[in-house]
Amino acid sequence: MNTKPEIRDEEILLLGLCRLSFNAELTVMLRALAETVTDWAYFSSLANLHGVAALVYNNLGKLGFLEYLPSEYRESLHNALLVNVTRNARNLKETAEVTGILNEHGIRMVLLKGLALELTVYGNCGLRQMSDADVLLKREDCIRARNILLENGFVSYPLKSTLHKPILEYIGKHLPTLTRNGFAIELHHELFGAGKNVLTRMLYENSTEIRLDAVSVFIPGPRMFLLYLVKHLYLHELNNESQLRLYTDLVVLIEKYRDEIINEELITYAVDAGMEEILAWRLQPLRDLWGISFPGWLNDFLNKWYNPASINKFVLFLKSPKGNPVENRALRYRKNIKEIPGFHRKLLYFAGDLFPTIAFMKKRYNCRSSWKAMMYYPLRWGKVWYLVRGAGA
Repeated sequence: MNTKPEIRDEEILLLGLCRLSFNAELTVMLRALAETVTDWAYFSSLANLHGVAALVYNNLGKLGFLEYLPSEYRESLHNALLVNVTRNARNLKETAEVTGILNEHGIRMVLLKGLALELTVYGNCGLRQMSDADVLLKREDCIRARNILLENGFVSYPLKSTLHKPILEYIGKHLPTLTRNGFAIELHHELFGAGKNVLTRMLYENSTEIRLDAVSVFIPGPRMFLLYLVKHLYLHELNNESQLRLYTDLVVLIEKYRDEIINEELITYAVDAGMEEILAWRLQPLRDLWGISFPGWLNDFLNKWYNPASINKFVLFLKSPKGNPVENRALRYRKNIKEIPGFHRKLLYFAGDLFPTIAFMKKRYNCRSSWKAMMYYPLRWGKVWYLVRGAGA
């Protein structure tokens, strides 16, 4: 029998704290939950697993709920906030330096994900957990920007294959990660997938200028930013790499920019991006579990795509963010290849994927020995079966 998973009080409280605005009614409800919760170990563990420990600690303090937590869990959540503050401050400092370097060469970049959200929505006080920096550049600027940063002390993650070098700006969404002294940055050139570059360019060109230290940086406009974050969340879910913090980003962005985001152009752009169902399924938990109200036309859109299984799946994800199987690897692999423009680029990508460099293999399969890494090559050749299955479908 297919039964609906039950949501525990600890999980409801965690959801309720994953936002920035609290009205009187919500505060009363959350206080009643905080007084009822007994398994603070589970609550604290979930907050850390979902990457929202810093935000949760901040909101528990803002609402006056810290007294309900045993001291060990209060201290654990507080430490998460301190770590976030330090990490985010460093990421922003390093990003400002990178911005200055690229600006000198006439290259403009737009901040994405955690960087942009921390500066504009979370308040630049360490509430949004992030590990690296993500930025968007024009496709034609990506390789030049990469080379400039390499000349300024950055080191690249190993290329999967030397065959990929001529097509780096056409495969995936970003170039191989660059690092310097523990700081990592990803240079993105595409956000919405093949054939949707007009939307990526729209996000880039309609970005807003703000100040970061002594330099000007750019952040996306709220509506296109929301659509990109939804697409980013969807891709993470396909790989079983999602966290509640990615849903929280949608919540806080809508809280702050509701009028700019919630209008009928949102659906128009979702249609252009081919992500109507993707958008509907990610907004559904915001309405049904976070209690965010939407106008009638948007509710009609959500109801058109309504699937009760999606909420059940979300609840299971809430309980265990890393315990869900990866869906249809073959389908995703074929989709990745389909999005690469030009047959010759597809061929180079596929050949390089079958025969990666030893350096990549050692990092990918955590091997110290080259001989041991070579033993994993047959796993790569299974990609051929992905394409064969697609041809017979």
